Amino acid sequence: MKNIRNFCIIAHIDHGKSTLADRMLEITGTVKKRDMQAQILDGMELERERGITIKLQPVRMKWKDHILNLIDTPGHVDFSFEVSRSLAAVEGAILVVDATQGIEAQTLANLYSALEHNLEIIPVLNKVDLPAADVERVGKEIENAIGIGRDEMIEISAKTGLNVDTVLDEIVKKFPAPKETFAGEQLDVEETKALVFDSVFDPYRGVVAFIRVFSGEIEKRKKAQFLGTKTDIEILDCGYFRPKFDSQQKIKTGEIGFVVTGLKSTRQARVGDTLYVGKEAQHAKALPGFRIVSPMLFAGFFPTDGDDFPQLRDSLEKLSLSDSALVFEPEHSPALGNGFRIGLLGMLHMEIIQERLEREFNMDIIVTAPSVPYDVILNSGEKIRISSAANLPDPTLIQEIQEPWSRVEIICPQEYVGGTMDLCTKRRGVYKNMQHLDEVRVVITFEMPLSSVITELHDKLKSISSGYASVSSEFLEFRTEDLVKLNILIAGDPVDSLSQMVHRSEARYVGSPIVKKLKEVIPRANFPIALQAAIGGKIIARETIAAYRKDVTAGLYGGDVSRKNKLLKKQKAGKKRMKAMGKVNLPQDAFMAILKRDE
Repeated sequence: MKNIRNFCIIAHIDHGKSTLADRMLEITGTVKKRDMQAQILDGMELERERGITIKLQPVRMKWKDHILNLIDTPGHVDFSFEVSRSLAAVEGAILVVDATQGIEAQTLANLYSALEHNLEIIPVLNKVDLPAADVERVGKEIENAIGIGRDEMIEISAKTGLNVDTVLDEIVKKFPAPKETFAGEQLDVEETKALVFDSVFDPYRGVVAFIRVFSGEIEKRKKAQFLGTKTDIEILDCGYFRPKFDSQQKIKTGEIGFVVTGLKSTRQARVGDTLYVGKEAQHAKALPGFRIVSPMLFAGFFPTDGDDFPQLRDSLEKLSLSDSALVFEPEHSPALGNGFRIGLLGMLHMEIIQERLEREFNMDIIVTAPSVPYDVILNSGEKIRISSAANLPDPTLIQEIQEPWSRVEIICPQEYVGGTMDLCTKRRGVYKNMQHLDEVRVVITFEMPLSSVITELHDKLKSISSGYASVSSEFLEFRTEDLVKLNILIAGDPVDSLSQMVHRSEARYVGSPIVKKLKEVIPRANFPIALQAAIGGKIIARETIAAYRKDVTAGLYGGDVSRKNKLLKKQKAGKKRMKAMGKVNLPQDAFMAILKRDE
């Protein structure tokens, strides 16, 4: 165990985390040069296209008589729980910072999480070979942020391999060997306990759990139990990642590996659970930190063709086998027909699911504007959670409505501080503090409603700061607010798919831009279409889409004016009848229109 080093790499998106992992695999000889490719640990085509890590991937390397177990973690805030479980499985973390960009918001978020787990940190300045690299400024930023001296930072180029061998030497030298403890608590060496930090679904072997053994040994063909979900299994196979599965008879204390469970869904082997091998499983104490991740974003997914509903259901069931965070339930919309209300971790997670449905299952779908969950406390004292404004009970039954709030950290240059503060305060943000990273950049902390953060904050912030600002968020709590349901009526009929929860003070500012944008995206018809935003029976904004009008008098060539009036009166009566019976087709743009808000 003294020759083992377990570590992960943490970084902001596009700072070179996966490229550094590639060089390590190449230098240690884990992957032969002829088999090397960029982002080799990113197995999904989507990951390669976007240049981001969506699914974490472990790998076992050998360097100078030492075993190095690396976990390549996702960099996006949507997958922060996966990152935290990965941090719990290792003793050290390499902090990669782009020398051309400096510290970003997600870098700090992951770094604070690593420090909470008492990990040793090796700071690495990447891309020092680029002309735009400002090593001294970025080094000072890191020094101010975490207090690590400039002389401890390693300057590398992950692309060319410059000083990557030095990083490997530092891992062996600085990171401690694993111990039979978890969160500072000594474990019983007679009991076998392993932390599940990820799981994937294999169509031939069932669920494969990624584990770190903290005490005892995991052995093939032994009986085991997941303590969190109370699921009993037989260990069909186990082994290491090189980076492909390499079967072994057993995995020993301090090692990272995989276990083939034969289970049919990752929901039975969730991230953060404890795999236990022993006789008294019912009395065994699980490793702390396990929780079932609750979705904080909900969106309606509807097939454009109603006949494709069974195919959409089957596709979502297959996706949920490998994604335990994905939850869905049937939903019916008068405007869109049958579909599903899907619970997700964030906007990136939603984009990934939508793209996978379109690519892997050839689905053509409409996605409604996403919303966050709300807790509704009724007069009876009962608390219910709703994921859509359409499910809000009658206002006379409601005592109070609570919405989720989050803590937001924004890093931006000083010249954009005014615009950033204005943006956040307009979205009911509560200013907390400001810290200077250096003479140029500052960290601003706000508390904001989660609904404002997930839908538009990132895009607006990039626009205001010319792309220089970055943001990270962390869920805080549910708070009681003066919230109302904003209904959108099209041709007099409320469209549940477009309704949303808003703060009463913002209702008019939200409703007016929505109906104006709907006027732009909904096609004209042969009858006028009224677009209204309403709270209860009160209309707070209205726009009208003018009707197409045929010139019915074009064929007249003189005569009494009553002939002309007769035709116009007949046309007017026809339009009135059509207005009462006509239906409005809503394009996908109509649902995305309510995502964006003009200032």
